[in-house]
Amino acid sequence: MTKAIGPFKQLLTFSSLPLKGALQDEQLEVVENAGILLAADGNIARILPFKELEDYCAKEKILLERLEGDFVAMPGMIDAHTHICWGGTRARDYAMRVAGKPYLEIAKAGGGIWDSVQKTRAASEAELTQKVVQRANKLLQNGTTTIEVKTGYGLTVADELKMLYAIRAANEHVAADLVSTCLPAHIVPKDFDGDGMAYVEYLLQDFFPKVQAEQLSSRADIFVEESAFNHTEARKYLVGVQAMGFDITIHADQFTAGSSLLGIEFKAISVDHLEASTEKEVAALAQSDVIPVALPGASLGLGCAFTPARKLLDAGTSLAIATDWNPGSAPMGDLLTQAAVFGAFEKLSMAETLAGVTFRAAAALNLQDRGQLITGKSADIVAFPTSDYREILYYQGQLRPSMVWKKGKKC
Repeated sequence: MTKAIGPFKQLLTFSSLPLKGALQDEQLEVVENAGILLAADGNIARILPFKELEDYCAKEKILLERLEGDFVAMPGMIDAHTHICWGGTRARDYAMRVAGKPYLEIAKAGGGIWDSVQKTRAASEAELTQKVVQRANKLLQNGTTTIEVKTGYGLTVADELKMLYAIRAANEHVAADLVSTCLPAHIVPKDFDGDGMAYVEYLLQDFFPKVQAEQLSSRADIFVEESAFNHTEARKYLVGVQAMGFDITIHADQFTAGSSLLGIEFKAISVDHLEASTEKEVAALAQSDVIPVALPGASLGLGCAFTPARKLLDAGTSLAIATDWNPGSAPMGDLLTQAAVFGAFEKLSMAETLAGVTFRAAAALNLQDRGQLITGKSADIVAFPTSDYREILYYQGQLRPSMVWKKGKKC
């Protein structure tokens, strides 16, 4: 049924903003004392001055969800990079890391990605589903209405499929949308009988055809790094998944530069991390349509440099911001706090930071139907208890949404 919501003291539409390049706060469309008319399909029909909306609802006998108090509305946030399907914990890793232990020492002590692989393999599909639901609901409560979820802690055909089944099952039990991404090329598993190239061939022959046949995901990811897959192995993988029709994203330039150029070569939707990107990679990305995704949670978790967001935007790239929520390098899982802190360190305008978690993040997932509060887009809405939108980032994640709507339904 058609209904309306309001009034909002301020409403951020993100209308008419460019996908690429720097943004100034003056470019934001801030509609004062507005309301939202919803269509029966859960999309936005119109944004109207509230008095006009109130009169229209009375005349047409449309249900009006009237709000008491001052609220700022913006599109539901979009977390374009998470690993929230995992078993176990890596608190021991974190304690060793902050005490100054290097990665290799942690791995030798039984930590690292392989630790999460073993714990995820030991978990049942039902247990993983429950964990994804819990984590997705936490994100939703904090205003994130679309969540990308990667595999990558199974590293066998059966265990990677188990993760995809768990993500699919969780998607039926949460109001947020879960977007699955295949990351079987996270590392070469220690128990695989062969090298990286043989493992890539195994995935292309035995895993991805099953994903396609069961329509479990349309996205493929790979971690290109000295500790994971080299460029030769990655190129074979990317050629293979691209030929099957998968959208491509890449864990790129996290510790060493250069793999983001693979993303450009293969016309990836996004390249994620980029903490080690140099002027060469920044300039190349600016000449492409690939969307850089910054992951400040990983920088905070590892105690390393942030993605050079200011340089990327000034060069003319787009920029999405995501949590990288995972059990090892990014255990926080709080998009708003991370984005606010990241914006302060990288000197991002509020428009740039908020765009990075809304419509630019939607583009990083190749989703055209959300991320803006405009006619025809999904009515994914968050309302913050304030009269000034700048306070959303000013309180660095401590100002939480009072209300969240997904497709026009209050969560």
